[in-house]
Amino acid sequence: MGVRVGWGGDPHVHPLHILSSVLIGGGFILLAAAWRVLYAAQRQHTLAVAGPYAHIRHPQYAGFLLILLGFLVQWPTLLTLLMFPILVTMYVRLARREACEVLAEFGETYARYAAITPAFFPRLGRTVRREA
Repeated sequence: MGVRVGWGGDPHVHPLHILSSVLIGGGFILLAAAWRVLYAAQRQHTLAVAGPYAHIRHPQYAGFLLILLGFLVQWPTLLTLLMFPILVTMYVRLARREACEVLAEFGETYARYAAITPAFFPRLGRTVRREA
């Protein structure tokens, strides 16, 4: 028998189920949008700074983390509770390692981009001006 939080009726309209669906769906949308931009930039051998990359430096990892958080909200089992911080740590480390590689490849262009673009969480309520 599961733990009840006081909500009756259809479990698919439970607020936590809806929240988890929004997180998972939003993560997949962010991931798809980021991969399109990254693929185009890699083909042109340029730095990805458009689309989601205009707001955060690591949208692909942010998308994965949203998906993981959605699963954690929907199924807070011992396994998901243990794996979530481990996977977050792994993605953050991977993002840092990739940032070093991109800095080595694009130099000052990436350094300027990284100085004004947050890593995982976009700045809310503030527009960033970019040089052309």
